[in-house]
Amino acid sequence: MTRFLLGRLAMLVTTLAVASVTIYGAMFLTSGDPATLLVGGGKPPAPAVVAAIHKQYHLDDPFFSRYWRWLTGALHGDFGMSLAYRADVSTLISTRIGDTLLLVGYSAVLIIVIGIVVGTVSALRGGLVDAVATGVSAAAMAVPTFVVGAVLAFVFGVKLGWFDASGDGGGGFGALIPSFTLPAIALALSWVGYVAQVTRAAVGAELRSEHVVTAEARGLPRPGLIRRHVMRNAAGPIFAISGVAVAGLIATTSVVEQTFGISGIGSLLIEASAKQDLATVQAVSLLMVAAFIVLNTVIDLVTAMLDPRIATGRTL
Repeated sequence: MTRFLLGRLAMLVTTLAVASVTIYGAMFLTSGDPATLLVGGGKPPAPAVVAAIHKQYHLDDPFFSRYWRWLTGALHGDFGMSLAYRADVSTLISTRIGDTLLLVGYSAVLIIVIGIVVGTVSALRGGLVDAVATGVSAAAMAVPTFVVGAVLAFVFGVKLGWFDASGDGGGGFGALIPSFTLPAIALALSWVGYVAQVTRAAVGAELRSEHVVTAEARGLPRPGLIRRHVMRNAAGPIFAISGVAVAGLIATTSVVEQTFGISGIGSLLIEASAKQDLATVQAVSLLMVAAFIVLNTVIDLVTAMLDPRIATGRTL
């Protein structure tokens, strides 16, 4: 287990290092002077402006010298200045990250609760319940997130008026929850299907396992058998897919935030990309990639603790 832990931590550090170099170096793969991207806008900047940008961002220094200065600043919370927004990038992120965290957290609760309940009931009940649950789960996985978001906003927000389709309720936490319901459902729906399917398969496999069948034949009470043996042994794959689902929310939050007009860091990334605000794009991309990598590493470690055979490589 110690070797597995050290290996995952080493992989975490290596992946983060490679990701940071890729994110920072992407702007130097474009043709022309990177200073023009930092300025943004349609018109070429004046030579004096270009010279000032070169000096401010040390663009005439060697690449790894510039990268190290940017990375050490980022580790201290200093992502530089946004020339498009005329504000500190860290301030832009701090004012928007709360909405993204609320949206991702709300969606994560929906994924874990609904996905596990549907998958477990489907495996335990079988028959028509299983067929319906499987069909609905497959349909949920097949529909793109942006389509789900548009349909939910139009039907339940515009036509029926049950929810705030703007995703900006205001008035504190109590008002934010109803206004974030449609965005959270749109973000979570496809992952609910994945979690339900994996849960169904894991619980079904445990129900058919030899020790469970034998215990049931001996007359052990079914509720206790399911709780202590079936669900406990199935917890590994269920936790793994649930964790992957929560990490995957980071990649799709931009789409939902744009659809519902949520001022999170996902929408900030899209807006900054459109304005060629490279400092903001780099900062938000680094945060999203780092969050995704760290979450996946935590998932691997917890899954290995739930099933130590994974750490020894004896089973998947």
